[in-house]
Amino acid sequence: MDLERIQNAVREILIAVGEDPDREGLRDTPKRVARMYQELFSGLEKDPSAHLNATFTEGYDELVVLRDIPFSSTCEHHLMPFQGHAHIAYLPDGRIVGISKLARVVDDFAHRPQSQERLTSQIADLLMEKLNAKGVAAVLTATHACMTCRGIRKAGSIMVTSAVRGRCKSDARTRSEVMTLLHSG
Repeated sequence: MDLERIQNAVREILIAVGEDPDREGLRDTPKRVARMYQELFSGLEKDPSAHLNATFTEGYDELVVLRDIPFSSTCEHHLMPFQGHAHIAYLPDGRIVGISKLARVVDDFAHRPQSQERLTSQIADLLMEKLNAKGVAAVLTATHACMTCRGIRKAGSIMVTSAVRGRCKSDARTRSEVMTLLHSG
């Protein structure tokens, strides 16, 4: 990541909006913003699939569900934050993964400029592929600052997206069970 280039761009933005980037309160803002972007977009430098390389042989063939995984991401349309929770389920085919790895996958994908729809699909597709799962479901709920702080300004609005794959999509009973588990509590 080119931190110096980000600092220069932030300085230019401050000038463009009519501010003095050399005044005391703004003097270090370009550096702070550059470090913030480095953190917010750290997922661009990571391979989320690496978290799923270590799996365990297990005869378990029922749903595995991890709910309420907090995440924050950045809307690629306005570069404003959106925050919420990811809820993930997969139907193993003889292999399971440590649950912290599921949360790490969410974080790596979330720490990129994103749309919630793409984020949801990326998580589901990767789990389906790397775990060779019989089925996967990902449901994300989030509030978007680009909708609550500007534009239409509808605070409290929650966006829900889902990506359902394999038997979690094609088998009505499995889909019903997974959705009940993802949304209960």
